[in-house]
Amino acid sequence: LFLSFSLNIFLFTGGGRLDIYVTVPVLHVVQARLAYVAAEGELKQPFKDELPTRQAQLSTLQDTEEFDVLVVGGGATGSGCALDAVTRNLKTALVERNDFSSGTSSRSTKLIHGGVRYLQKAIMKLDYEQVNAQLVTERCCTVLSVYRWWQLPYYWAGIKMYDLVAGGQCLKSSYVLSKNKALELFPMLKKDKLVGAIVYYDGQHNDARMNLAIALTAARHGAAIANYTEVVHLLKKTDAGTGKEKVCGARCRDVITGNEFDVRAKCVINATGPFTDSLRKMDDGKNTNICQPSAGVHIVIPGYYSPDNMGLLDPATSDGRVIFFLPWEKMTIAGTTDTPTDITAHPIPREEDINFILNEVRNYLSPDVEVRRGDVLAAWSGIRPLVTDPNSKDTQSICRNHIVNVSDSGLVTIAGGKWTTYRSMAEETLDAAVAAHRLGGGPSKTVGLVLEGGQDWSPTLYIRLVQDYGLENEVAQHLAATYGGKAFDVAKMARVTGKRWPIVGNRLVSEFPYIESEVRYAVKEYACTAIDVIARRTRLGFLNVQAADEALPRIVDIMGKMLDWSDKKRTEELEAAKKFLYLEMGYRSRSEQLTGTTEITLDTQEVANSVLIDRYTNRFHKFDKDSKGFITTVDVQRVLQNISVQIDENALHEILNEVDLNKNGQVELNEFLQLMSAVKKGQVSDSRLAILMKTAEESLDLRGPVTVDRSGGGV
Repeated sequence: LFLSFSLNIFLFTGGGRLDIYVTVPVLHVVQARLAYVAAEGELKQPFKDELPTRQAQLSTLQDTEEFDVLVVGGGATGSGCALDAVTRNLKTALVERNDFSSGTSSRSTKLIHGGVRYLQKAIMKLDYEQVNAQLVTERCCTVLSVYRWWQLPYYWAGIKMYDLVAGGQCLKSSYVLSKNKALELFPMLKKDKLVGAIVYYDGQHNDARMNLAIALTAARHGAAIANYTEVVHLLKKTDAGTGKEKVCGARCRDVITGNEFDVRAKCVINATGPFTDSLRKMDDGKNTNICQPSAGVHIVIPGYYSPDNMGLLDPATSDGRVIFFLPWEKMTIAGTTDTPTDITAHPIPREEDINFILNEVRNYLSPDVEVRRGDVLAAWSGIRPLVTDPNSKDTQSICRNHIVNVSDSGLVTIAGGKWTTYRSMAEETLDAAVAAHRLGGGPSKTVGLVLEGGQDWSPTLYIRLVQDYGLENEVAQHLAATYGGKAFDVAKMARVTGKRWPIVGNRLVSEFPYIESEVRYAVKEYACTAIDVIARRTRLGFLNVQAADEALPRIVDIMGKMLDWSDKKRTEELEAAKKFLYLEMGYRSRSEQLTGTTEITLDTQEVANSVLIDRYTNRFHKFDKDSKGFITTVDVQRVLQNISVQIDENALHEILNEVDLNKNGQVELNEFLQLMSAVKKGQVSDSRLAILMKTAEESLDLRGPVTVDRSGGGV
């Protein structure tokens, strides 16, 4: 059993039974078929052909006299609990105060794995709970490079243990590579003192899409789910038998309208991740904290930093942490850090963490590969909800295990854990809830359950999208991999391009396969803000903040028409999304790299003759013919006409906007000098304006087109 373009999680439960959970099409593998029926009985197929609107879901929450289960939290764990509950035929509700997967669940390393990073602890400290006995069968090939001979058998034994716990479900066994073979497969590796490498396999996924698919599947089965719906306080009543107060629901508020209402339920499940203790203290103000938050920062750099479908693991960084360096969505993702942090709904990546990751990457890559700060296209921080161990000295040594707790008032709390174990965590949580509240409903039925989009998927689906709708091949592959069988619904909403090819499917930005119809479809999937689209319905904000910033006006325009936003609302959405990119996705770092550099730092010889300052100033004045002290698109167009180059006016505005720090529609000499200083230092890479002006200066007789596509342009 396995799904192509999908993810299969194979894990052994405590009783030794093999659990298989089939998810939506999100990954690239070889073929797809479903030939498994859960041991507990035949699964019911989803019965809602059309998703209820968000307003309809809110009405159900308000009008239902009493639910069996109310889940608070729409991350991976909460959505998993809702799906487990509703497929047990329990009347289920779920509320999330932000968007589904807006927190930790969308800010992971994108891996589903048994925990190689924890394997050493399990062996060295005899802590066998660290071994999860799980393996994901997606081909995420990871190289562990070895630079000392004694490490080769040491790491090989550990990785083979990783294979062992996978049993017969191991997709492909790990193996050892010679130095030459390792460099052939991963030419970016540092050659000096390289002994060899070990290759093993983990799983990889689009975490936000996975999370959303779980929530949507729960809705298809009849769960009432609502994002942007927060819990104001818990409802309680006195138990007639014991005389004690019992939780019986929650007072909720629609964050968008401010409307408040009660949702009554026999059982309330607290699945709020890092905010677990907030809800526990709503239940009982005397409760002590059981979660200790840890921040994990990731960065995204261009795809040329890693081979296709092959990542790198640094098992022992300079401070003892583990760094992954992985291909993802045709980019390269690197992380993560592991530092104590305060709990916040809007974590911000710190510059020192970004530089730490870059330095560790430099240690493992060839000196021929210049790792530049300016190549960072996006950066984010996620807060892990670790279970507190009072004996631990730091969060990095805390086990990522989970706990399920039922309070005296009946509040069921699920805390800790990770993406890999979310299905089994949900099952364990619902088992505890059913037992504590006598809910009935039978055992879990999520084993073998196909999630949203998986029912009508086939390996050749993307070809049908190309042939039937006239979509670009890359776009069709993206839609098939992301939406599965629902990709046809997205394609049907695509508008005609007016070009010979593609026939339909206008891209939001040229470098990425996201198209405008995905914004329209996102609204059907409960997207309420522009941030929902750039961060979770698409992953544009996580992949390239500049590209996301450029796409925002069109996204807001499309959503505004569908949701009937006023001009004021559109402006607010645009500003909120820009703030999100600026603070939470690392865009601020780009501005700081430029504004923090007011003078050009030159080598000793260059300082003596001021060659660079004169060169950059002269280059600027070739465009500023009127000596205004600034240049506009008109100035650039005039020079381009002289060298017979044409660039779309909108593209030209985008190019200048990347450098226009004070956003006054023009680039001043000081801004240009700051840009060139940042380019020279590697803080900004492949600036389109810098490349364009340099090319124009070098040859005014140039007749070919000037390449200004973004290949780096980092933050």
